[in-house]
Amino acid sequence: MSDRAGTAVAKGMAPARFGLRLAGFAAAARRSFQNAIEIEIAERRFFLWLPVAAGAGVVVYLVADREPSLWYAGFAAAVFGIFAIALRRHRIAQSVLLVLCCFCLGILSASWRSARVAAPVLDHIRVASLEGMIEEMDFRQTGARFLLRVDKAEGFTPQETPYRVRLTLRRTPPFEAGTYVRLKARLLPPAQESLPGGYDFGRDAWFARIGAVGNVLGRIEMIAPPRPPGLLDAALMALDRGRNALALRIDTIVGGEAGAVAAAMVTGKRDLLTDDTREVIRKAGIFHIITISGVQMTLMAGIFFVGLRRLLALSPALALRYPIKTWAAAAAICGAVLYDIATGSRVGTERALFMTLIMLGAVIAGRQSLSMRNLALAAALVMLIAPEAILGASFQLSFAAVAALVAVYEARFDRTARLADERAGLAPAPRERRTGLGRLFARGPAALLFATLCASTATASFMAYDFHELNPYVLIGNPLTLTLIELCAVPGALIGTLLYPLGCDAFVWHILGLGISFVLWVARGIGTLPGAALPLNAFAPWAIVFLTFAVLSAVIWRSMLLRLTAVPLALIGFYGATHGGTFDMAIAATGDAVAVRGGDGALTIIGKRPSLFTVAQWLSADGDARDPQAAVDASACDRIGCVGILPDGRSVALVLNEAAFAEDCLRADIIVTPLYAPPGCAASLVVDRDRLRDTGAMLLHAQGKGWAIETARAVGKDRPWSPAPPHRWGKPAPIAAPKADDDPGAPLE
Repeated sequence: MSDRAGTAVAKGMAPARFGLRLAGFAAAARRSFQNAIEIEIAERRFFLWLPVAAGAGVVVYLVADREPSLWYAGFAAAVFGIFAIALRRHRIAQSVLLVLCCFCLGILSASWRSARVAAPVLDHIRVASLEGMIEEMDFRQTGARFLLRVDKAEGFTPQETPYRVRLTLRRTPPFEAGTYVRLKARLLPPAQESLPGGYDFGRDAWFARIGAVGNVLGRIEMIAPPRPPGLLDAALMALDRGRNALALRIDTIVGGEAGAVAAAMVTGKRDLLTDDTREVIRKAGIFHIITISGVQMTLMAGIFFVGLRRLLALSPALALRYPIKTWAAAAAICGAVLYDIATGSRVGTERALFMTLIMLGAVIAGRQSLSMRNLALAAALVMLIAPEAILGASFQLSFAAVAALVAVYEARFDRTARLADERAGLAPAPRERRTGLGRLFARGPAALLFATLCASTATASFMAYDFHELNPYVLIGNPLTLTLIELCAVPGALIGTLLYPLGCDAFVWHILGLGISFVLWVARGIGTLPGAALPLNAFAPWAIVFLTFAVLSAVIWRSMLLRLTAVPLALIGFYGATHGGTFDMAIAATGDAVAVRGGDGALTIIGKRPSLFTVAQWLSADGDARDPQAAVDASACDRIGCVGILPDGRSVALVLNEAAFAEDCLRADIIVTPLYAPPGCAASLVVDRDRLRDTGAMLLHAQGKGWAIETARAVGKDRPWSPAPPHRWGKPAPIAAPKADDDPGAPLE
């Protein structure tokens, strides 16, 4: 064969070789994927995705623009469940149907919960005389805040009367929960989002059956109740009084900010904390010390379980003849339930309680107690009882942290089991034994730091999304606070509470106060380090979805191939987290405050008395760590309005009095007002009370001489906590009419 012919044959064989290699690579990838699937099936990990599907259904319900049909969701769940049973021999079809069934069950659970708690919500500001029973009282350093179960409301029909209102007092009252009172109050509707995608207090208030918020006017009259409270209500009110009494005693004995922190750690009462103390522990990344969370619940249950078991083991007759381990687990269950009730039963505590009960139940049943399956069951219980909690920071942070810790525990358990099999000759020894690093992270202080790192990484995306901030020094603060909680807080809370009725508890609170004072001293040092709190801009709305699935993939899957899917999911989420966009103007839902971006790039708040909570939300979404009060420009306002200037020279007029319309409609480029603007206003952009009723809070992005606008209320949004405004005939006026010199091609909305 000639050289030319040989070269031609070689060129013809090259594509064939490439094709064979590609086919071989595809076959190897398919085998690896099939092996990974078989590992997940053997480990029963697909079950863990069913609560995730239910949680997705809950989220879809909570963020939907219209109220999903309760009956439709129930019917769809039943149909998917029946087909899943019928097709149980077809693994893939059954899995898809089970996911769809759980998704519909999540919608059904949230819909049913919303229907159960339905109660009237105030639609506009009113001043009224109220009568009712105080359900819960939270004392502050000055004044108090309380929940009032309303029996009578002057000027309200029974269909309009809120079930419960939250009121604020400037002076400390001489009464507590369980007191029947008559008072006059200025009532406001529960606040809606301060910006699109922001925190919606109105939704949380709906599920708490709070129909109005406000402040007390004048004196409060204590009167005899028309009927005594029910047994459960009376017990809960008595418990609230007991928590307040204990919190006050701890705060008085310990004193200062350490006393307020100690009271919060023991009783769950956090209103005694000052803003400065909250800021200190937040910057140090140890805000969880003032919440009753999983660590405290687990330690409390452990004290009951281990203590009672060892006490019973002192008797050989009991230890040899009776199941003392089961008895100790049952006693620990009772202790955990009492601890949850005594500390207010918040979302984080409920999650910890469910997890603890499942773990102790597994001990009674003789099953493995600490597993991802138990955590999934705890999540399912929370979504069944309080599905609205899934959008709260407490739910997200607590479950993400515990899931990461359980994943670390499972990895250590697998490693220990593998080493045991190798020693017993049941598994082949690896060709090269890992030493040093593997053992270092398997036990001792390094193991604690590694577990803290994993938990902090799992919660970082939720911290950044919910609070627009990251705390890099959490690896310093968390091990320190965990040690405090293990050695001082939980044992001290138990011992001090048991001694409190005898009046012999003071020395316990002094010891606890010393430990907390040391932690606060260290926290202040951490907070002064450079970069202790890194402010972040708001995420793109879809970013948190990918970051959530990245965390779930990392902790749920057991095979490395499927676990690596967390990497692309996290990269997409990080891209969305860093490309959330900025805004040039923000308008409050009430129309009485505006944020304007100045020439230096920072936001300036104009308004006579803007809500500091709304201002804080705006600054936080902009990655601005300034104090809200410092961002308000009081000099921009006079008696009838305020004025702001945009970097391109356009003027913004905040009209607070009708007398200002005559001048501002002619000279201002943008009019914002909580009033009704006159129809002949010549400003290029007019946002008045009528418009804000349809849109809610707004963010505006300058595009040429026009505006791109985001609204908190979607078009046609109608939810129980955010009902649609009354129908108006005719087509609504455009939100912005361009002037003659405006760019006609620039988008207006």
